[in-house]
Amino acid sequence: MVGFDADDTLWRSQDFFDAAQLEFERILGRYIDLADARAHERLYEVESRNIAVFGYGVKGMVLSMIEAAVELTDARIAATDLHRIVGLGKDLLRHPVELLPGVREAVEAIAADFEVVLITKGDLFHQEAKVRDCGLAGLFRRIEIVSEKDPPTYARLLEEFDLPAHRFVMIGNSLRSDIAPVLALGGWGIHVPYHTTWAHETGVEIAADEPRVRIVATAGELPAAVAALAQAARSGGFRNDC
Repeated sequence: MVGFDADDTLWRSQDFFDAAQLEFERILGRYIDLADARAHERLYEVESRNIAVFGYGVKGMVLSMIEAAVELTDARIAATDLHRIVGLGKDLLRHPVELLPGVREAVEAIAADFEVVLITKGDLFHQEAKVRDCGLAGLFRRIEIVSEKDPPTYARLLEEFDLPAHRFVMIGNSLRSDIAPVLALGGWGIHVPYHTTWAHETGVEIAADEPRVRIVATAGELPAAVAALAQAARSGGFRNDC
């Protein structure tokens, strides 16, 4: 079975969040010196402590932006600018889904030979809308929107799929959320780096010679990478039934 991440693996996502953060900082720049206030870092600190409360996604980001704006400006920020921040979130939620180059062809090719599932995290309502609008939903056996992507979550899903970890490969742009947790269970991973990554998804490294991981630069390389890992799994290489 092949699992696909969604945001920044199948379609663009972080680009829009980065643009929203730049606009947020432009708004705050009317009140504070952004460098002295460490506005970029302070927003991430607020987001990080709020994940356990709001979860992932646009709504949590916007609420964190409002909280950070009030803190950074000592509550001097005008209601009109808070309204502009809310508008940034609405724009993000309304942005059309833009598949990355070659994604449709890659998913179709892999789905012709393997069962494929979609595993993504984030705001349920927003993620459901993106899955609905992406035009790929019919290719996936299951679509799972989870609150976190960690070893316990993947272990639960694999149990529901009635599938041992050594017969599962996860494709994604995040080492932290897509690759490392599956490797920890004995599965396989294909890393598709994206040109921009949220800070929360960084800080995890995989050994360059890790035999259960492939790194590809484009979606067009995915079918061959999946076939190579499937062959390794069939040959009994690095089997782990944990």
